[in-house]
Parts: sequence; structure tokens; C-alpha cells
Amino acid sequence: MFESAELNQTMAPEKYDAELPELRSSLLQAHFDLRSQKFPVIVIVSGADGAGKGELVHRLNEWLDPRGVETHAFWDPSDEERERPPYWRFWRAMPGRGRIGILFGSWYTSPIIRRVFGETKGAELDAELEQIATFEKMLADDGALILKLWLHLPKRAQRKRLKKLERDGKIAPDDWKHFKLYDRFTKTSERALRRTDAGHARWHIIEATDRRFREFTAGRLLLEALQSLLPAVAKPARAPAAKSRGAKAPAVKAAPARAGSILDHVDLTQKLTDAEYDRQLAKWQAELTKLAWKAREKKISTVLVFEGWDAAGKGSAIRRVTQAIDPRLYRVVGIAAPTDEERAQHYLWRFWRHLPRAGFATIFDRSWYGRLLVERVEKFARPDEWGRAYREINEFEEQMARHGIVVAKFWLHVSQEEQLRRFKERETIAYKQYKITDEDWRNRKQWDDYKHAIDDMVAHCSTEVAPWTIVAANDKKFARIQILKTVVQRLRTAL
Repeated sequence: MFESAELNQTMAPEKYDAELPELRSSLLQAHFDLRSQKFPVIVIVSGADGAGKGELVHRLNEWLDPRGVETHAFWDPSDEERERPPYWRFWRAMPGRGRIGILFGSWYTSPIIRRVFGETKGAELDAELEQIATFEKMLADDGALILKLWLHLPKRAQRKRLKKLERDGKIAPDDWKHFKLYDRFTKTSERALRRTDAGHARWHIIEATDRRFREFTAGRLLLEALQSLLPAVAKPARAPAAKSRGAKAPAVKAAPARAGSILDHVDLTQKLTDAEYDRQLAKWQAELTKLAWKAREKKISTVLVFEGWDAAGKGSAIRRVTQAIDPRLYRVVGIAAPTDEERAQHYLWRFWRHLPRAGFATIFDRSWYGRLLVERVEKFARPDEWGRAYREINEFEEQMARHGIVVAKFWLHVSQEEQLRRFKERETIAYKQYKITDEDWRNRKQWDDYKHAIDDMVAHCSTEVAPWTIVAANDKKFARIQILKTVVQRLRTAL
């Protein structure tokens, strides 16, 4: 795969000096035009040690408008990053729409290095590469432009480059160690590139022996990638040859509808007497208090998701959970309409950023399931957007579970009659009037549409690692105990 990048390709200094001003001018104009667009640009700079990755990152920053570009270098993960799923550090680095993010090192670095050093097997590498492909497809489906640059050096050229870096005092601690495994790095890297090369995220292999050729080729590739989505900009001359591969990925279809209704089988007549409720509340809250501290000691994190009909009692149920947990161990995240900053990102971005550190809990009052509920019903998301969200959400939750996070999801279900009674009660009690809005009444008129969306959500997103618990919430006391009991049982299993 790397043969085409071992042709001793160079760029004469006079040609570089003559053509660079036009390239820089066009690239800067395309970057300015990007500001008004609704897609982010992700540039991944990877490749061989000593191939000039750092120099290229500096050059791209020099050529672009610094107000619209952000650069992230990924080295060893910090303690904060190790306490969360591996992709948490990458989600934090995602550029907003209309911006360029340059990633020096990326989600490819660790899988390749660990395989080269024998820490993983081939099947494990393939599983990680499949996850990478899924991740990049999700970003591309959301509109992201992904440009992946691999800087390649032949073995002899790499040895020469490392010796020069050593003389200049610029060599990295692991460069010679990695060089001794050059053939293994080449084989593993080729495997990674082949398995993650796709039309929406193509790899461009650049021969990095000559600095001018390397820089000019990378700049041209970025310009052409931008121009492919900025039709108003004139097309430039072709870039120097660089190997790229890939085919158009198939479209994602919306999740199929489910016949019948899951909610119709929930027994809403279940209830507790005041005495039984008080007894069970004390029991389960006491148990949860102990387990929360044990989870902190064992560094097991918890994510609780609360969804439900308007007036179903989510807030009061959350309070019964938090009453049992020391305030230092949890935080509640209330989800409303996204801010301008959040709208500039993939819809999952604002949830990734709230994942808890090891041993702590995050409680979501509404969640990422808004994409499958309100955004679907209210047509804020297109059918292709919410249709692919089932797979995206399952992957998100699976990543949490693989990292050891306990994920518990609750849908609080009430009858239409009970919801109406609670709506009217809120209108007549002064301190509850703030809870009832015109939007609540409007949502009620779309009950059947929401019911169908809920059925699909549960059918497609109740998995072994993150099952849905449908809570019979006509009686708030019964609902609270069911939730507390479920959280305790999930923590017991994890511990």
C-alpha cells in the first residue's frame, strides 16, 4: 500500500516558491468561506516517526486563519481521560461547524502501537478498526468533512531523518525504539489504513522525504477537500500525486417501525400504600447510599437516564435517588434545547462531555434520546438523521459499558388520563404552575406519534449492556421504588 509513496517525489524550490502564494491565498479564502457553512472539517495528521508531522501541523496553522482553526495533539492520556471511555478525549476535541480541527495523533495511534508491541491480537485490532470506521461514518453522516493524511518514509529515509533529529536535539523519546520495529509498524499501519479507507473518510498517503512536496501536497489536498463542499470557490490546478483510496458508503436506512405497542403491556394499576412506600424507601435508599460509596472506592461510574411523558414524575424520582447519594458523588444534568455552541456540534457531543469520572455518577434528566423522540416527532431531525441514531446511540452506550460504566435507563409511563389530571393540578396549584407550559399541551396532542417513537426507541435501543426499564408511573410512589430497586440491582451486579 505504501509503494506509491516510495517514488522519491520532490518539489523544486523555485516551483514551490512560485506556486505557494496562490495556494496560500486560495486556502485562506476557502477557510473564510467555511465560516458560513454548517459542517466541520477534521484533519488527521498521522504517519511515520520523523516524517515531519509536527512541522506540517505548524505549517497548516501558519496558512490558515488562526481564529477558525484549533489544533489538538494526542499523547499519553491524562488521569482525567483514563477515567472515561477512550473516545471521550476525542469528542472534546471535535471542531464546531464552520471550523477546522487539526488532530496531531488521533484514534488510530493507540490501536496501532498496542498491536505492534504485542499488547493486542489481530482480531482485537480489527475490532478497534471497526469501531473507528463506525465513528468516522457517524461524523461524516452528520456532515463532517474528514481529511486523513498519512506521511510515509521509506526505512532508509527514516533512519537518516532520525539521525538528523538526534543531532539537532529534537528526537522524541520513543523514535529509535519504534524504528527497530519498522516492518511491524508498516504492516500494522497498512492494515489499519485498508480497513478504515472509505469514500467519506479517505486516506491520502504522502511521501514525506521532501519537505516542500509534503507541505504543498497536504495544503492542496485540504484546499481541494474544502472546495468539494464550497462550490462557489474556483477550482485550482491538481495537487502533486498522493495515493488515496475508497468507495462511496451505503446510505443508512431509518429503523423499521414496530407493530403493536410495548407501552400497552405496562400494568399501570400497580401502587403502594403510604406505609409500604415509607418502609421500602428507607430500605432502598440506605442500600443505595452504601453502594454509591463502594462504587467510588472501586472506581465504577454510573450513568442514569430519565425519560418519560410530561408530568410523569421524572424530577421527583430523581430527587429520591439523589437523596441517597452524597452530593460529592453525583451531578444532575438537565437537558433542554441545545445552545448555539451545542448546535454547532454532533448531537452526541454535549452528552459525551458530561460523562462522569471513575467512581462518580451523572444523572441525565432527558438525554440523547431526544433525537429519537422530540426531534423525530417535531421534525427537527430528518428521517435519515433519526434513522441512523439508533445505531449511533447503541454504539455510544456500548462504549460506556465496555469502559465499565453502569448504564441504567428509565422511561416513566403514565396513562393519558393520569397525565391530564396532573396537568390540571399544575394549573391550579401556585407553586406548580411553572411546570405546565403551552408546549406540554401541544405535545399531548401528538400522543400517538410519541407513542410510536417510544416503541421504536425501546425496541432498537434496549440492549444487554444498557436495557430500558419501563416504569409504571401512574402511582409515583410505586415508580420511585421501582427505580431505586433497579439502580441498586445494577450496582450490585457491577460490584
